[in-house]
Amino acid sequence: MNDYKIIFAGPVGSGKTTAIDTLSDEAPVCTNQSASDMTRMRKSKTTVAMDYGTMVLDGAEKIHLYGTPGQERFDFMWEVLTRNGLGLILLLDNTRKDPLNDMTFFLNAFKNYIADTAVAIGITQTDIVPLLRMDHYHRKLRELGIKSAIFEVDARDFNDMSHLVQALLFTIDPGLEYSA
Repeated sequence: MNDYKIIFAGPVGSGKTTAIDTLSDEAPVCTNQSASDMTRMRKSKTTVAMDYGTMVLDGAEKIHLYGTPGQERFDFMWEVLTRNGLGLILLLDNTRKDPLNDMTFFLNAFKNYIADTAVAIGITQTDIVPLLRMDHYHRKLRELGIKSAIFEVDARDFNDMSHLVQALLFTIDPGLEYSA
């Protein structure tokens, strides 16, 4: 049996906890606490250490899903959680003030990890506020010199999140077989 580890990162409110809850085959572990800073304006609770869930694949392979805290003051957890990871799923909230700046920030913060692994990007909440179109994100990725799968996703939708995980896995190993 093989075990793999995928990291979910992104700003507060981008859907990391929800995505892990959506994908996990068992009840996820969450370290949500009451928000005590500016985060309160976006949501009442926030991840302070990590979220954790698991997906069991065909052949009893298991993917461990780790969600990082979105607040920069908890960035020490980012390095801890990425150790021995397979790749990064970056979730970005399209309703935030400057999601392209968020994308640049997180891609830079995880650049060493991404250089050794891979990244797939999901843009959430595009149905609520169509602030930016996907071509804006594609253009910014080209400017940054980063090749990544990027999709509009709903973190509550299993199919959306499953396709994002599959895109990451195909980026790592293009020879993988697709199983729906």
